[in-house]
Amino acid sequence: MPSDVVKGGVERAPHRSLLRATGLRDDDFKKPFIGIANSFTEVVPGHVHLRELVEHVKRGIRDAGGVPFEFNTIAVDDGIAMGHVGMKYSLPSREVIADSVEIMVMAHQFDGLVTVSSCDKITPGMLIAAARLNVPTVMLTGGAMRAGVYKGKKVGLIDVFEAVGKYSKGEMSEAELYELERAACPGAGSCSGLFTANSMAILVEAMGLTLTHGGTALAESEERRRLAYDAGVTAVRLVRNGIRARSFMTRESFLNAIAVDMALGGSTNTVLHLLAAAREAGVQLSLDDFDSVGRRVPHIAPVYPGGQFMVEDLHAAGGVPAVLKRLLGLINEGAPTVSGMTIGEIARSAEVADERVIRPIGSPVHPTGGIAVLKGTLAPRGAVIKTAALGDEYRFRGRARPFNSEEEAFKAVISREINEGEVIVIRYEGPKGGPGMREMLDITSAVVGMGIDSKVALVTDGRFSGGTRGPAVGHVDPEAWDGGPIALVEEGDEIVIDVPARRLDLLVDQDELDKRLRRWRRPAPRSSSPFLLRYMSMVGHSSDGCTTRVVQDGQG
Repeated sequence: MPSDVVKGGVERAPHRSLLRATGLRDDDFKKPFIGIANSFTEVVPGHVHLRELVEHVKRGIRDAGGVPFEFNTIAVDDGIAMGHVGMKYSLPSREVIADSVEIMVMAHQFDGLVTVSSCDKITPGMLIAAARLNVPTVMLTGGAMRAGVYKGKKVGLIDVFEAVGKYSKGEMSEAELYELERAACPGAGSCSGLFTANSMAILVEAMGLTLTHGGTALAESEERRRLAYDAGVTAVRLVRNGIRARSFMTRESFLNAIAVDMALGGSTNTVLHLLAAAREAGVQLSLDDFDSVGRRVPHIAPVYPGGQFMVEDLHAAGGVPAVLKRLLGLINEGAPTVSGMTIGEIARSAEVADERVIRPIGSPVHPTGGIAVLKGTLAPRGAVIKTAALGDEYRFRGRARPFNSEEEAFKAVISREINEGEVIVIRYEGPKGGPGMREMLDITSAVVGMGIDSKVALVTDGRFSGGTRGPAVGHVDPEAWDGGPIALVEEGDEIVIDVPARRLDLLVDQDELDKRLRRWRRPAPRSSSPFLLRYMSMVGHSSDGCTTRVVQDGQG
């Protein structure tokens, strides 16, 4: 076992002496050492209960004959970081999380790993670490938050964001906004809809890296606690059987994850994270794979914010196994899982308990997947749009209103300076230009809340939240910072978004664009943070998952 490097033989007596100081006894040195990467923090609702879950993981490890070692990593709450400089740190935190897990596992030579995570960049960071380390790994996510209830209706965080726009428009009083604010997030867990956190939890289940129903079981449930215990037991079994993380990170498993993502209409951020994890695992994956899977896998579950059902409803309807059952014939059934069953075996043993939530393939919400990849003269390398709430026949042609920051665009929306038929273009918010590729839930929620989402569109080289609904195209690549076409857009230029054709075009002839490019000058960096400037100097393209260049170039 790898841990013999730190605990075996006479020459490791000093190492054992230090380990004894932590409470280890003679018999423990014969057992597998299992690291537990816990992202517990008291500021993130998706993480406040993880300390309790980890105690169940430890018990499972001990009962299975292993020795647990808990360590911690960071967690950024995207909702709290939204709309200010804090959001610049969210996507870069993914790399810090992956690095910190690598450091702890390699420095202490753990035999196996249980990752305990929740929320937007934390589960992806853990996934990247699992791919990089390739030790026996079980992923445990923290589970979904219960839906809130306001005036007899289920609500979630996005209702609060959109209520700000309604308040600005005079459609909601401050007292009503306060009442909704108090009701929307009733307890621990990842926000109750299919945002990035729950999307990624579901996708790691679809990949086989977490136990069955681990993607949707509620945070504050006995089922989640049982999953935690079983994760500990499973990690020890994987170590004893020599089954490593990349066994569950094949091209087939990534394609299964994409198929489930398309069927559910999850967050567009999953595109970034799956691309980054695949690159780390040495698996060939590109935006073209998302496009090809999205064309053949229909959107079959109307889950909030793109539909009326919450994650708790998806779980009650049968969860990921039931979705997989619907997708039989469209997925790779032989892909293995940490449970010991194949994806096909899990799917065939599942039942769909509510066909309103998980529809038959023959009567989908939309005939193609809930995320579309667009390319064209405005996005030569690609862009993404969440079609789950728009439909796969969405088209829009309008005049450009370019803004060089999220703040400028948000002010224009709230001040009612945006007119029907306009395309709000937000640039210099990409991975380098931001830096950090901020999510922009404030502005998308304002557009919806003010009732103009059917009359305008948004396009950006930055990102939109997993909670975004409405006509929002993100991840435009090349980004403005690199002199991409989005940097050359001028007031009044025509832009066409054509989902059926998978096109995003700037209707300006090439000679004119060449003239504009010769005049273009890159602006000064918009941060003095050493961390963000370092990230800016290393990060790659959004179409490659925003991995750092060291990894991207095969040097790390």
